[in-house]
Amino acid sequence: MNDGSPGDSEARARLVARRAVGALYDGDRASRMLGMKVEACGPGAASVSMRVRADMVNGHGICHGGLIFALADSAFAFACNSHGDNTVAAGAAIEFLLPAREGDLLTATAHERWRTGRSGIYEIEVRNQRGEAVALFRGRSHQIAGRLIDE
Repeated sequence: MNDGSPGDSEARARLVARRAVGALYDGDRASRMLGMKVEACGPGAASVSMRVRADMVNGHGICHGGLIFALADSAFAFACNSHGDNTVAAGAAIEFLLPAREGDLLTATAHERWRTGRSGIYEIEVRNQRGEAVALFRGRSHQIAGRLIDE
């Protein structure tokens, strides 16, 4: 029974996040094609992993920056949609810190830093399997009409 306690609202928010992220991932053919997996999610947060494959390296033998951006962008998308509202990117920027190489397991962890009205700001760290920071990404979200899930 829901008695209105803070624990109930937190549990409900976690359930909404899991359902919303699941619905978004199910329709996200691009992330799935790149081998991305949602490792964890919660209200305003998501963690997504991707193994760097041979077809993901550029002419320098390192992971193409656009694919690292795509990983961070997917984590951003799952985090900003975790409240159940349809939300899209309004802008994003990335800083590359270290190269990623074939075989590396990259994990992008997104956290909501600010959300009010229809806008939000999210910070995403991309790390390799050794815990080294590969990239830092910041995204700005905008809520559009509709919801991902029915409640």
